[in-house]
Amino acid sequence: MADDAVIDTPEHAPVVTDGGVRRRDFINIAAVSAAGVGAVSVLLPLVSQMAPSADVLAESSTDVDLASIQVGQGIKAVFRSQPLFVRRLTPKEIAAADAVPVASLRDPETLAQRTKPGKTEWLITMAVCTHLGCVPLGIVSTENRGEFGGYFCPCHGSQYDTAARIRKGPAPKNLEVPDYAFTTDTAIKVG
Repeated sequence: MADDAVIDTPEHAPVVTDGGVRRRDFINIAAVSAAGVGAVSVLLPLVSQMAPSADVLAESSTDVDLASIQVGQGIKAVFRSQPLFVRRLTPKEIAAADAVPVASLRDPETLAQRTKPGKTEWLITMAVCTHLGCVPLGIVSTENRGEFGGYFCPCHGSQYDTAARIRKGPAPKNLEVPDYAFTTDTAIKVG
């Protein structure tokens, strides 16, 4: 045969190099690897930018000192950039909350369900009316607490009882009780 003659081989016949790896296999592996590296380099910044920033992580929980709160008083704190009510109920307020028939409530919950076991005098709620998000009055004893002795929303007249349960007005639900835990007898961690 002449040096410039073409050898007829089927197109699907593998071209084997000396090591037994086909050139096409190597090109496929290299292309998939390059695509994988490219995908990771695009997805990694996308996913990491969705993580919360340091200032958001710092606000993810709030510590509240309860030592200075006297019976019948309350304070406002901030949790996740929203107001938080921390109230120490009197025995009379606890009795009033326990005397309400739960079946008569729009959003039925007992005081025991809204507080921690053995700590029913501590009522921790978000200070955001469940109607349109106004801040109710009543955390300070000189503010209007409505006819049920709890909280009164000045925006549209929703009234809450001493357990922060909706009793009258347009609000559909009770004031929200956030996730919290007692770290000591006189301190809580919210969030």
